[in-house]
Amino acid sequence: MIKFEIEDRQGNIQEVEIPEDINLSLMEVLKASDYPVLATCGGMALCATCHVEVQRGLEKLGGPSDAELDMLDTLPDASSASRLACQIKIGSHLSGMMFKLKGE
Repeated sequence: MIKFEIEDRQGNIQEVEIPEDINLSLMEVLKASDYPVLATCGGMALCATCHVEVQRGLEKLGGPSDAELDMLDTLPDASSASRLACQIKIGSHLSGMMFKLKGE
């Protein structure tokens, strides 16, 4: 099982536990877990409504793509730890990480 933590926009932290053989993005897992993620572009890195800030484990992720960086650059509250959840594939490397919901 893959376990990581999510901090919602109210500051509540919950652990999410998912099977290792799942082929989804973090955005899809957040939506399936009833987090308020609009994901209006469907995971194409075009809307930034799945904006998250990596609170722990940023070094475990590869660098963002140019398209993701372009979208993150449009956000007024983006930081060096910002990522789009739709661009983060679920895998065992996410174990122990913590994400904070930022998008609306």
